[in-house]
Amino acid sequence: MGRNLQTGGRLRPIDLARGHGLSTQAVRNYEEAGVLPAAARTAHGHRIYTPLHAAALRAFLALLPGHGHSAAASIMRAVHGGATGEAFRLIDEGHARLLEDRRTLDAVERALRDLDSSGRGAQDRAGGPPGHGGMFIGPLAGSLGVRPATLRVWERAGLVQPRREPRTGYRVYDEAAVRDARLVHQLRRGGYLLEQIAPLIARVRTAGGLEPLRGALDDWRARLAGRGRALLAGAAELDAYLRERG
Repeated sequence: MGRNLQTGGRLRPIDLARGHGLSTQAVRNYEEAGVLPAAARTAHGHRIYTPLHAAALRAFLALLPGHGHSAAASIMRAVHGGATGEAFRLIDEGHARLLEDRRTLDAVERALRDLDSSGRGAQDRAGGPPGHGGMFIGPLAGSLGVRPATLRVWERAGLVQPRREPRTGYRVYDEAAVRDARLVHQLRRGGYLLEQIAPLIARVRTAGGLEPLRGALDDWRARLAGRGRALLAGAAELDAYLRERG
């Protein structure tokens, strides 16, 4: 059992809220949600908090940047429910998500390098409609080493967006569509599922191409590093709280 939660001095809700930019109602809400351990009450019903509650609040707030509100709250509720193993599992899941995000970023960067080495976005003009630029589905599929049916699957998934040649109705892949097809192809070769590729293609389109995406990837890597640091900081505060609980 942990030590008596009411030892070590009495604190008011405002004492916990002060310094964290929180309202006293937020502190009470955290207690009701199980983020903080239950507080004792005075004869008049006022909550009595202790330094241990303050430590719990510090742990929760430190967990937030790395895990997000829902997961951080679940971790604290598990601790206060006596399910420390479940809390550790949730923390492991946060690290696993970060690792998967790192692997995804690495896959995108490898795909970009592969596109560079293959003449990024270059089109076989002989395979395109006269006077319009772009490629028909057959030549593009051949250049990628896939079947035309595969490109149609990617199109239905929203990963590649060819236009239609008005006179014939044939699919025509302009430079952006060829770029997307090549990137999808590289990521599929890396073992990524279509649903995993979709948000990456969306990033390319939002960035306006591959060159702007490179800067976005640098920002992405910096954010992942920040999450890693936040996970460490959250773990340190949670460990301090667990030690204080005994």
